[in-house]
Amino acid sequence: MAYLTLDRRKLQANFDHLETLFGAHGIDWGITTKLLCGNRLFLNEVIRLGRLELLDSRMSNLRVIKELAPDAQTVYIKPPSGAVIPDLVRWADVSFNTELSTIRAISEEAVRQGREHLIIIMIEMGDLREGVLRDEIVDFYEQVFRLPNIRIIGIGTNLNCLNGVMPSEDKLIQLGLYRTIIELKNDVKIQWVSAGTTVTIPLLLSGALPAAINHFRIGEALFFGQDLVAEGTFAGMHDDVLELHAQVIELAEKPTVPSGVLGRNPFGQTAGTDDGGPDTTHRAILDVGYLDISPQYLSPVDDRLEVVGGSSDMLVLNVGQNEAGLQVGSYVTFRLKYMGALHLMNSPYIDKFVLDGSGRRIPESAAPGQDAAQDGAARDVPPAAGDPVGADPDSG
Repeated sequence: MAYLTLDRRKLQANFDHLETLFGAHGIDWGITTKLLCGNRLFLNEVIRLGRLELLDSRMSNLRVIKELAPDAQTVYIKPPSGAVIPDLVRWADVSFNTELSTIRAISEEAVRQGREHLIIIMIEMGDLREGVLRDEIVDFYEQVFRLPNIRIIGIGTNLNCLNGVMPSEDKLIQLGLYRTIIELKNDVKIQWVSAGTTVTIPLLLSGALPAAINHFRIGEALFFGQDLVAEGTFAGMHDDVLELHAQVIELAEKPTVPSGVLGRNPFGQTAGTDDGGPDTTHRAILDVGYLDISPQYLSPVDDRLEVVGGSSDMLVLNVGQNEAGLQVGSYVTFRLKYMGALHLMNSPYIDKFVLDGSGRRIPESAAPGQDAAQDGAARDVPPAAGDPVGADPDSG
């Protein structure tokens, strides 16, 4: 059965790297956990890192975080809909907002619940997703400023989330100026200018990040060590905190070109009739498919293996002459891209495990609040790629 692992040691190393980087620049930061889809086992690994500002885009996930870590500062990172406002005030300490009517409703609910709710006002800086228009931000702030049980702790923006507009020194200087204008006009201090995400880290590393930007929201760099500008991995960070392991359920030498009358497959595609390669090759079928992840997000750790395609619940690999020594029952390990990991986390068909420091795996049943059917005991990792089922991975 296919399963996903989170490596505790590598997660800690990436976290320590980011802590050192942001600490050296006096920058506050929180961990974006939406990738984890509320999984208690993996969330607990994030909580144990010790940085208890956790950001998510689903109310149910924030509720789980509060149950696991009542002292955590939870942040809802998209403009809330009216239907979620009672839960928002209950489970989120902070929320990103762009609509006056919504903030007024939050204020009313916060009064009813006897709570103070913190607000970050998001500003549109060119990517054309969420955000108050720049020429409206001063008036917007003034209308929110005096609402009861609401405290504005920051302004922020999102870039590279819809149209690929990259953060730049010029755009972020402009954002910092809006804080200065608001502070001077209203005699207030705004704690955060929150414009840092994984895609902004290269500006920080190059010394081009404006001093006003003092808050980052990080997910992809923590879990993948990903440099989104250079399209590589940040030096000193791990790109394999999360890995997929899928099992070979068929292995055979087959023709490389399909035979018969060709129509469109379920994805609307028609296969080619000549790829210019060998007439036959070994192909492995694995127990994972589009129900769990799109093949485009998978990269075999063994570069001798090639993803050919897949169907709803099977993945096809070209394994050449099988130099990797795969057998039926072997496991193949894959590096993941962010969107692929997101799909896997949301798939109920994929088991999730934490790899502890000794390389043993801890199951979801060991997560706080779960039915500990296995009493939380760690279990051996299944055989690695090339090893048949039942083989002892330590015997060689």
